[in-house]
Amino acid sequence: MTYDICIIGSGAGGSPIAYELSNAGFNVVVLEKGKDYKEEDFNKDELAVCRRDMFTPPLKEEQHVINQRNEDGTVTRFVGSEYSWNFWNGSMVGGSSNLMSGYFHRMKPNDFKLKSVYGNINGANVVDWPISYEDLEPYYAKVEKVVGVSGKIVKHKFSEPRSTLNFPYSPLEVNGVTKWFDSACTKLGYESMPTPRAILPHAALDRDGCSYSNFCGSYGCATGAKGSARAALLQKCSAKIITEAFVYKLDSNDKKVTHAHYYDRDKTSHVISAKIFVLAAQAIESSRLLLNSKNKNFPNGLANNSGQVGKNLIFSAGGAGEGRFTFENLSEEQQKELIQAGLFINRSLQDWYDYEKGGKKYKGGTIDFLFEHANIISRAKREFYNDEGKLIWGEELQKKIYKTLTTSRVLTFEVFNDWLPTDYCFVSVDAEVKDKFNMPVGVINLYGHPHDIKVGTHLAKKAVKVLQVMGATEISMSISSSPPPNLVAGGCRFGENSEMSVLDRNCKAHELDNLYVTDASFMPTGGSVPYTWTIYANSFRVAEHLLSVLS
Repeated sequence: MTYDICIIGSGAGGSPIAYELSNAGFNVVVLEKGKDYKEEDFNKDELAVCRRDMFTPPLKEEQHVINQRNEDGTVTRFVGSEYSWNFWNGSMVGGSSNLMSGYFHRMKPNDFKLKSVYGNINGANVVDWPISYEDLEPYYAKVEKVVGVSGKIVKHKFSEPRSTLNFPYSPLEVNGVTKWFDSACTKLGYESMPTPRAILPHAALDRDGCSYSNFCGSYGCATGAKGSARAALLQKCSAKIITEAFVYKLDSNDKKVTHAHYYDRDKTSHVISAKIFVLAAQAIESSRLLLNSKNKNFPNGLANNSGQVGKNLIFSAGGAGEGRFTFENLSEEQQKELIQAGLFINRSLQDWYDYEKGGKKYKGGTIDFLFEHANIISRAKREFYNDEGKLIWGEELQKKIYKTLTTSRVLTFEVFNDWLPTDYCFVSVDAEVKDKFNMPVGVINLYGHPHDIKVGTHLAKKAVKVLQVMGATEISMSISSSPPPNLVAGGCRFGENSEMSVLDRNCKAHELDNLYVTDASFMPTGGSVPYTWTIYANSFRVAEHLLSVLS
């Protein structure tokens, strides 16, 4: 049979289209490489989830090749399986949205016009978006209601315009340490803001509320409170979802995609026909599929006669830092607040979303504050050495772990700023290494612009001041060009100029009438926030366009 819509990938980029189009009566099929997990399948098994990659492919079967560009211009090649370098985010129905922490910030109006507002940056391919914040705002608002975003609007100098006064769901419960944070910010003249979260505080939308386990990041949500594409959208639509379906090739003529070829778990090949194809397989893998789908009309890869497929890959720049609070420096009441289990900090700073330094205007970013992850193994590993740096074990190690875990706690921060697109950061395919399906694997060519480090360091120093005023010890920060594999975008950027972009403003390929790309690939720049909310919003926007195309 021929479907109205064939969607490749079931994460934040594909699920809004499946949800909207299938619920409007169209025949929609979703091809998902991973398995289908339900709430009852998710647990807090650190060994399975974080140590043995339960939700990502084994690197010996599926991997990437990484070419890291060095400061002297040379390139070092790493084969992922040999170096345990993993860029998979979550292969399952709902994709990596199942594993997100759900920190949801909207992009700001200036994020859509980075070149116009901040100017050119030498060595960076900065461009304005073909759409504005105002174009996307109604869809940000839709995500708040349909996916479920909780929080409280507090006006600050970089507040973005909103069509609604507040979030539809009240803020999550917070730990007593949040008061310390707010007080420190007041002393410093910073504007503390509650962090919006894609987590329901109570039962709503046919999902249960948060259980406050503090196991958000890297784990599936056992209550359905987290707004994953699976829980919020795919479980509420009539799209047909075929799991364990790896799409390895798209066929086309000179104007349209005609078929999608996929392997099932037994490596048996199948073919899907559709009127419209939507690619949402994750930024790296979407580029890889197009590059592997060469034909006589597109000898360099599907939709790639411009040579732009895979180019301008971006991650999220920035880094992290932390500080420890210990009982000996706290009152009895503060000790009780510190040790409260499960409750969030949920505080962010955007005071430096842009700033001036040395007479120059810089695009800054966002700082989110959160407690260290609840993973017990990673927390215990911190204690393997004594104050002299010697390895300890037995009763000495046991006592040290017990004391640390029961009388102190680490508060961390994460910095998000733009990873500038460059000619040196892009996706290609490898001529030698193939995956278990005998397909050339994706090559991730890595390079971080020095400007990213400068901005990230500026933000991190501000976060460190907050920890200092709060009374933390053992404070540290790390800003680098190390790419976070869960925050990746670009490769099929959209734009008005077909020679410099892959997609038009509606995320349709310039060169094909029925191919759309709606994962983070479409983003020409990433803003200074996590990407998921923007991916959701844009996908709802494209879904509305597709409804008009098919009607």
